[in-house]
Amino acid sequence: MSRAHSLSNGVRVVADPMPGLKSFALVAAVRGGSRWESESQSGWSHLLEHLVFKGAGDMSAREIVERIEAEGGSINAATGYERTSFEVRGMAEALPRAVQVVSDLMLRPRLDPAEIEREKDVVAQEIAEAFDTPDDHVFEMAQTRAFQGQSLGRPILGSVASLAPADKSSMEVWRASLYAPERMVLAVSGAVDEDSLLDLAEQAFGSARTGPGAEPEPARFVGGHTKLARRIEQANLVFQLPSLSAVDPDLPALRLAVEILGGGMASRLFQSAREERGLAYAIDAYHEPYEDGGLLGVYAGAAADRAVELAEVCAAEIRTLADEGPTPAELDRARAVQTAGLWMAEESPMARAGRVAVQTLIHGAPLSPQEQAAQVAAVTGEDVRQALRRVLASGRTASAALGPKAAGRAGEAFERALFG
Repeated sequence: MSRAHSLSNGVRVVADPMPGLKSFALVAAVRGGSRWESESQSGWSHLLEHLVFKGAGDMSAREIVERIEAEGGSINAATGYERTSFEVRGMAEALPRAVQVVSDLMLRPRLDPAEIEREKDVVAQEIAEAFDTPDDHVFEMAQTRAFQGQSLGRPILGSVASLAPADKSSMEVWRASLYAPERMVLAVSGAVDEDSLLDLAEQAFGSARTGPGAEPEPARFVGGHTKLARRIEQANLVFQLPSLSAVDPDLPALRLAVEILGGGMASRLFQSAREERGLAYAIDAYHEPYEDGGLLGVYAGAAADRAVELAEVCAAEIRTLADEGPTPAELDRARAVQTAGLWMAEESPMARAGRVAVQTLIHGAPLSPQEQAAQVAAVTGEDVRQALRRVLASGRTASAALGPKAAGRAGEAFERALFG
């Protein structure tokens, strides 16, 4: 089983060998993202992730990718509400280079003023693209409504106005706070030796001495309904409920509940809303866990004049599952899907490295797949019912409707059908 080791400055390092592989997957993850931003800093974490690729250490923007791709590898990064991650795939002999490149990106970016201004324009285009994509923008609308007035309710990309003040000095202060060693995990799966990785990590990350900034404010699910009328053919709908955190002991049961509700073509929502009634072309349920809360949601694309009926069907399926629990066949299917997904992910070095990194950030150490499979197997139908009833206990919902005006009443209809 993989173990997490800590460097003297707090960076945690995990080697996850996969015998027989000739390649590796590296994930450097930070417990930090847009949730740590004030309103005036909205989007700075995402902007910073862009900027570090414009030059770091002794490398220009071109040299950063060339050093990875010249040896057949690939590099990428992503920013979320609670985590920022850098990912590299490559052949075994390229691991030292990959560790050095990633450490330069995170600890020694150039943050050239001219590049900062250019990248603000690039992000502005990304913001516009998200607005122009209805099935992206509707999630942003729902998130803003669910956590109104909080960092969790602001777009990860920020806004043109909030990005405007960012300059070299403020970005360096933000980088030192966000990418603090106490927040970092370096995980490598595949062709990796534990002792060698610890040596590489000490050389590349051991000199970092910055300290973390303030903790984010506690999450508060506010709820409410938002709508945006646009001249498009289909209504895009999101219904949300406050849910369980990433460390809640009932999370395995809730994940099975979400699978039963809308996790595939055999799920209740797909069968009732799409197959039996023809109310939606696309419909699924999802769960987004945060450190101290979460969201259970349903997304659907539907004809606007069927949106209210669809909302009522979604509410009825959630309420019935919470009141009656799953059938034995549904529970068996959900367990099989979750367990198969777990073991299939174990065959992917990048999936394993990502899992190990995130679990170390959340729990302090990675969980073995055997432990996770045992958690899934132990869930009963009553556990599923009780987990979902906890979600419904607040009596609050959030919703977003984007599309023809006729769909605008769907959120209120969902709440009425669910709670009366």
